[in-house]
Amino acid sequence: MNMSIILAAGEGTRMKSDIPKTLHKVCGKEMIKYIIEAAKESGIEKNVVVLGHGKEKVGHNIKDMGVVTVEQPIGQGAPYGTGFAVMVAKEHIDDEDTVLILCADGPLIRKETLSSFINSHLENNYDASVMTSYFENPKGYGRIIRNEDSTIRDIVEEKDASEEIKKIIEINAGIYCFKGRMLKYALENIDTDNSQGEYYLTDTIKVLNNDNYKIGGWILGDETDIKAVNDRVQLAEVTKLMQQRINDKHMLSGVTIIDPENTYIDDSVIIGRDTIVYPGTYLQEGTVVGCCCTIGPNARIINSKVCNNVSIESSKVIESSIGDNTTVGPFAYLRPGTALGKNVKIGDFVEVKKSTIGDNSKSSHLSYIGDAEVGKDVNIGCGVVFVNYDGKKKHKTVVGDGAFIGSNSNLVAPVNVQQGGYVACGSTITEDVEEGDLAIARARQVNKKGLGKNRY
Repeated sequence: MNMSIILAAGEGTRMKSDIPKTLHKVCGKEMIKYIIEAAKESGIEKNVVVLGHGKEKVGHNIKDMGVVTVEQPIGQGAPYGTGFAVMVAKEHIDDEDTVLILCADGPLIRKETLSSFINSHLENNYDASVMTSYFENPKGYGRIIRNEDSTIRDIVEEKDASEEIKKIIEINAGIYCFKGRMLKYALENIDTDNSQGEYYLTDTIKVLNNDNYKIGGWILGDETDIKAVNDRVQLAEVTKLMQQRINDKHMLSGVTIIDPENTYIDDSVIIGRDTIVYPGTYLQEGTVVGCCCTIGPNARIINSKVCNNVSIESSKVIESSIGDNTTVGPFAYLRPGTALGKNVKIGDFVEVKKSTIGDNSKSSHLSYIGDAEVGKDVNIGCGVVFVNYDGKKKHKTVVGDGAFIGSNSNLVAPVNVQQGGYVACGSTITEDVEEGDLAIARARQVNKKGLGKNRY
């Protein structure tokens, strides 16, 4: 069986955060989830995650991902090091397993990279394999020491390296593959005789070499795959690289992104062909955008469904659905629970909350529609307010098909404007308007003769 051990027990002190390091998000998804998904997609059948600091939060976050979790003891007197972290997963390793070891703070690793690495390990029948890369500036990384036949003899950590060894530019990428039996044997024979007093996982390579086992070194082609996150600066760097990959994927699938450097799309977002995304747009958390849409500039859409031929300009959309051929914005705000039909217009400075609006209806500017059911072919004029809150409870307004709500009117819920009803501008409606009726609810105009003079 192919299995993985994913190391997620580190404290991440350099992040200076109350959030466990592996739960910091890259393009809308926690780092650890990228690792688990890449492992699964590369053919790993069992994934064991080693938890430590923040174990409750991390464990809760990945509880639905089909992984096995084990806990690494932490605190005073507990052993430290990557070698000890792997030891706590030892009971899950069978002799015949192929064991992939990963760190949970490297979200850029790709399934294709892992598959190639595992295949190399198996095809060459190595007892262990180490993923390596060449860095022009290898400072901080363990150095790879090769035998004459190119197999790996040793991995020397930076803090234990001589000046001569520090000149080596082939580095340890921190990803390993072992035969299960060999890994268990090596773990039983490592010690803490090093500058840190820790169990180094890298020492397993030394143990196996001392007994003449065969250690392979697989050289990574794209070094960005192994870029890890230890602080907020590196988090931003990794996020930028991930964003480039996501934007490239959409563009290669038929989406036009005018300025990829200034367009932010979460990993979970789906976009249809021939949609154009303008700069300053942020598509988040499971948003689905259909074909032939125009999104942005400066649009933010969160966990929403946008159908085909929709235009959204300089607006915010949260947990809403938008039907075909609808236009939103500029400067509109669709709050959770909004559902717009087809050919709807929501114009500038219109706010909609927890409301349905039927096909061909429009609210062109400066209105608030809250807790409402608006039918088809309805016109909502400028300055209309659906007065849904009485200070204690929210109430619903229903507007029937073909109704007309004049400008600067207030619909005081609960109230029902039936099909074809007409509300005259400037009215405050507190009672139902029957089908086809005209409602006027405003004070009669009174002109006071001469009182308009000398008002300054």
